[in-house]
Amino acid sequence: MPESITVRVPDIGEFDGVDVVDLLVGPGDTLAVEDSIVTLESDKASMDVPSPVAGVVERMVVSVGDQVGEGDALCVVQVEASTAVEAPPAKEPELAPVPEAATASASAPDTEVLVLGGGPGGYTAAFRAADLGKKVTLVERYPTLGGVCLNVGCIPSKTLLHMADVIEEAAALAEHGIDFGAPRLDLERIRARKNEVVQGLTRGLSGLAKQRHVEVIQGEGRFVGSHELEVTGKDGTRRIRFQNAILAAGSRTVVLPGIPDDPRILDSTSALELGSVAGRLLVIGGGIIGLEMATVYAAFGAQVSVVELFDRLMTGTDRDLVRPLERRLKQRLDAIWLGTRVEGIEAKADGLLVTFSGKDAPAQESFDQVLVAVGRRPNGDRIGAEAAGLLVDERGFVPVDTKQRTNLAHVYAIGDLTGQPMLAHKATHEGKTAAEVIAGLPASFDARAIPSVAYTDPEIAWTGLTEETAKAEGIAVRKAVFPWAASGRALSIGRNEGLTKLLFSEEDGRLLGAGITGPGAGDLIAEATLALEMGADAEDIGLTVHPHPTLSETIAMAAELAAGTITDLLPPKRS
Repeated sequence: MPESITVRVPDIGEFDGVDVVDLLVGPGDTLAVEDSIVTLESDKASMDVPSPVAGVVERMVVSVGDQVGEGDALCVVQVEASTAVEAPPAKEPELAPVPEAATASASAPDTEVLVLGGGPGGYTAAFRAADLGKKVTLVERYPTLGGVCLNVGCIPSKTLLHMADVIEEAAALAEHGIDFGAPRLDLERIRARKNEVVQGLTRGLSGLAKQRHVEVIQGEGRFVGSHELEVTGKDGTRRIRFQNAILAAGSRTVVLPGIPDDPRILDSTSALELGSVAGRLLVIGGGIIGLEMATVYAAFGAQVSVVELFDRLMTGTDRDLVRPLERRLKQRLDAIWLGTRVEGIEAKADGLLVTFSGKDAPAQESFDQVLVAVGRRPNGDRIGAEAAGLLVDERGFVPVDTKQRTNLAHVYAIGDLTGQPMLAHKATHEGKTAAEVIAGLPASFDARAIPSVAYTDPEIAWTGLTEETAKAEGIAVRKAVFPWAASGRALSIGRNEGLTKLLFSEEDGRLLGAGITGPGAGDLIAEATLALEMGADAEDIGLTVHPHPTLSETIAMAAELAAGTITDLLPPKRS
């Protein structure tokens, strides 16, 4: 006899009041098990709700625009009585006590794919493997998914950098007749906003994991065998047997030797808490992280100085790209000491006394806080690699091939563990590759370029070959630089200090590299990366119609310079 079953919203994580954005079936439609019924949209992503039964839709209970939560009715389905009975939950197997070594070798795997690390690379790998039909277990040390990037890195720092950018823009408008006055900072509300952004994303990831039936375990994981991981968390210790593993254990901040243990000495994580932004701050390290936090603290009113061991800021980036940033920072920071070493820090009651050695630096200066931002170290030395026979080099990196395979055929590594650049977007692509290889797909990671971005003010972004690398390796390139002083859009927003640089091969004319300095450079660099991946030359880019007036057209104009077709500047003389 037919029976009517009400299909309800399953467990979708920590969401309440999720929008119904599409109805995928209607009355009279025939459903199979797992057929999608409706599409829901959270603050992270859209998700389809599958049917737990097979039958014919009698009626829909919800409409587009409704808000639903776990347990709310979606539709009524007419099913055969024999199919309407839910299967009883699987009984936990009873394990007879056996020696540990016998358990490790004889027990069946607990999961097909174990992912160690829930950052951008890790959760991407886990979700992709689940989408490809694998049983997946994800081990993450933080209480929430997202790893360093989402919880204490990329996302919270960019939230603060946006606030800093608004402060700077408002101040700049005073010169043009619009004066908002000095900003009043409420640090508690600023922190709340930062945390709100992070929590919204982490809740979304939790929901996506549950939708995909990915088991998430919180704790620190270490190998205890080639197919076994031990996870230690707040609920004790658990061992997990796996068929394949994807290592996404990330990296940690480098700690300088001899630094005293003092709450006034910050790292990239504690700096985001904004315990205080008053007084004098010394940033040790003139790389991306150090300069981003210097940008935030300076905009929030701190007196910021930067010290860098090398003779330049952002080592490894072309000097012409960094020069506009350096000029701007010199106007906003107390001091920038290049070619200078920090010899020691002494914690005193009235401040942190820092000793320097460098031709332009003072012998000693006192600061209220010191931020140490001298780089990151991969966590390859913290995962018990020796117990599995996993190869890890002396720096903590795990060597992999283009399919992300390590020296162990069933173990893959992605993200910061696999080497430079240590970037979230590199990790996500590697994570997809590893999951697809495990699933038997012909995947490999062979990107021609991986873009990098410094979210300073102005932003700096680059992709592919740099000019300095080209010179060092003897690669003949044709350089074209379009100055933003000739961009109508840049002039209209009062930011003419930027530039767009393209490097084309002298051999075949293809784009080999690009660099952009200016507001929004991180968004603009994507076009250059796509052009590079597709083997575009100067004419391909220049003949692509760009909207006017925009900053994006500076890429087209740089290409026109290289092609000799530019009209917004005098074309270069042909040799």
